[in-house]
Amino acid sequence: MLPLPAEPFDPARLLQARVDGRARVCVRQNYYSVPARYAGRRLNVRLSAMTVEALDGPQVVARHERAAGKYAEILALDHYLEVLKYKPGALPGATALAQARASGAFTLVHQRYWDAARHAHGDAAGTRALIEVLLAHRTLPAGALAAAMATAISSGTLDPQVVLIDARRHTAGPVAPVIPIGALTRYDRAAPTLTGYDELLTRSIP
Repeated sequence: MLPLPAEPFDPARLLQARVDGRARVCVRQNYYSVPARYAGRRLNVRLSAMTVEALDGPQVVARHERAAGKYAEILALDHYLEVLKYKPGALPGATALAQARASGAFTLVHQRYWDAARHAHGDAAGTRALIEVLLAHRTLPAGALAAAMATAISSGTLDPQVVLIDARRHTAGPVAPVIPIGALTRYDRAAPTLTGYDELLTRSIP
C-alpha cells in the first residue's frame, strides 16, 4: 500500500440533500433532523465514517452520529422546539422526545419539572414552560438548569423565567468580597470649594 500523503486531508464526502417537511435530510437511506426553519431548503451534508453534519454555508447547523443500516430516523429534540412551542400538544408523543429520553438528554429532573408545571398551569401552559427551559440549554450549562429546575420543583415557583434567572446565578462566578467602609477612609479627601472662582467673578475690572 502507498503511504498516506503528508498534507492533512478530509476523507468525508460532501453531498447535497433537500430538507423534507419534517425537517429531516435523507442521507444513504437514513433520516437525520435539522432545525425546523430549514424545512424545504437544500443543505450541504458532510458524510464521514462516524458522523453526519448538515451545513448552511460554512456553519454546521446539525451534527449526528451516523446511523447503521437503513431507514433509521435520528432526531434531535432541540431542532423542533420552536414548532412545539406553538403546538405543545405534539410534544408528549414526539419521536424526538423519546430519543432524547433514551439518550439521557431529557432527564428525570426535566420530567419532574414538566409534571409539576402541567399540574400547576395545565397541559399547554406547562409544556410551554418546559420548552422555554429546553431552549435555554442552547446558552446555559445543563447542570445549572438542572439545579434551577430542582429548586423550582421544591419551592413551587415554576415560572420558566425564574428558572432561567436562577440558572444564570449558578453560572455566575464567585461574588466579590464586601470591603468594610472603614477600610476606605484612607482615601477620604476634603471636598473642593469654589471660593477662588467666586472671588474672580466679584472682582472689579480696572
